[in-house]
Amino acid sequence: MAGRSGGSQPALASPVREAGAGLNQAKESRSKQVRDLLLRHFVAEGLTPGDRLPSEEEIAVLGQVGRSTAREALKLLEQEGLVTVRPGRGRYLSSLGALSVERPVTRFESQSEMLRQLGYDFETVTLSVVEGKPTPKEREALRIGASESIIRIERLRTTRGKPLIYAVCTMPRWCIARSIRDVDWSQSLTDLLAAEGLTPVSSSARLRAVQLPARVAEKYSLNATDAWLLISETVVTETGARILYAEDHHRGDVFAFNVLRRP
Repeated sequence: MAGRSGGSQPALASPVREAGAGLNQAKESRSKQVRDLLLRHFVAEGLTPGDRLPSEEEIAVLGQVGRSTAREALKLLEQEGLVTVRPGRGRYLSSLGALSVERPVTRFESQSEMLRQLGYDFETVTLSVVEGKPTPKEREALRIGASESIIRIERLRTTRGKPLIYAVCTMPRWCIARSIRDVDWSQSLTDLLAAEGLTPVSSSARLRAVQLPARVAEKYSLNATDAWLLISETVVTETGARILYAEDHHRGDVFAFNVLRRP
């Protein structure tokens, strides 16, 4: 990929192998892989805002994928504000794209995906899984009645014994056809829901700085005085069905998210 000084375009370090015709979910996953490969390449090449990106054809060759996958990857970058389009001239790295070492707050991704992309070797500890009735907050977020049943999952993500994310996730009971005892709750909940035919596509989220509730810190031997970034998020499918409400506490000294500010 050429920067401002031009030159040859080195191949991406880990090309994405294009599979044959498959489900839309698989294609979307490949597009995200190409997007993330490009982001890492931007950093490795030292690109700065205003540098021109390769064409769709060049990205297809670099990532060893089809042109449609390359096009979708570029669209993802545009939607996230990491790339700008200049009609008749091509695509260019934006100011936010140059800061891609942190996470754009507008990106919808699972915790598992985020941690992998940040390079963490992490473990998921499932603290509790219960069926019950929703709290008023959960009812409002999921737009369900007081008599409906929910599944509430409490988990802790750690790396080398260090806590990274404490999360409480709630989904309507109808989302999972099986008994909760037959589900591996340590896996990505996004992948789990997708396997049930309920693919999450976007979410509405609120971010604020908090301290862990004292009962949680005491129960799981966490430091109640540390600063945590609480992301309260409602996840929906393509049809708008509300399938997940999550309250994820991210360690404030580990995670940061970019916000694109436009004039």
